[in-house]
Amino acid sequence: MLGWLEGRVLAKDEDRLLLQVGPVGLWVYVPKPLWDQAREGDVLRLHTHLVVRQDGLYLYGFRRPEEIQAFVRLMQVSGVGPRLALGILSHITPETLRRAVQEEEPALLQRLPGIGRKTARRIILALQDVWKEEAPLPVPPEDEVNAAVFEALVALGYSVVEAQRAIQQLPKDAPADVEARLRLALQSLAR
Repeated sequence: MLGWLEGRVLAKDEDRLLLQVGPVGLWVYVPKPLWDQAREGDVLRLHTHLVVRQDGLYLYGFRRPEEIQAFVRLMQVSGVGPRLALGILSHITPETLRRAVQEEEPALLQRLPGIGRKTARRIILALQDVWKEEAPLPVPPEDEVNAAVFEALVALGYSVVEAQRAIQQLPKDAPADVEARLRLALQSLAR
């Protein structure tokens, strides 16, 4: 089984990247933020999960082990396949997903594209026992600030997709405090 791969980006297609891994080119489905950032020629190291279906083999790749773990757990939920799991992780981080499950917040999940009330409840019920027993994921300081900005934007009425996009568009040298990042995110949303 493929655990990870490292390869050069050769091309991009709707929601996947063509990576050259040695003499082989592999199509890998990736979350939207990673797809947006990837440029031809970039070398990526991805944690991968292979999905075997009757109509083919599908490879999914993520930058962090927490993402692949959340992806696999989401696919264990009845009614959540790999495409929906990838869609969820394209809009929220594994940390935000785990927090929504642990704090039983289906409203956060319902704001995601393709997630209705029933699916949100199913995700929470299916993953609650697994994640209640585990310690919370360590969150890097920048991610804590971004999570606070994300929650503030959603509380202000922006959709999860808009909030995530605004955070992704923050400059790399953006200040590390919540207020400054929130101000920059609101400016990008006003454009």
